[in-house]
Amino acid sequence: MKNKLLAFGVGGTVLAILCCFTPLLPVVLTALGLTGLLGALYNDAVLLPVLAGFLILTGYALWRQKQQK
Repeated sequence: MKNKLLAFGVGGTVLAILCCFTPLLPVVLTALGLTGLLGALYNDAVLLPVLAGFLILTGYALWRQKQQK
């Protein structure tokens, strides 16, 4: 489970970083026909807490992996 938790945390962190700092989210939402969600999702008040949550999850997974060794 520890590898899955770490993989989920790192994957989420990378995805959140890509959505925060590149125009990936508007392109994906436009391709899916969900441009109405851009106003709610493409906002620093939403993306930065998601990024922080995934960073905390990654840190927890790394800490837990270190404790089990």
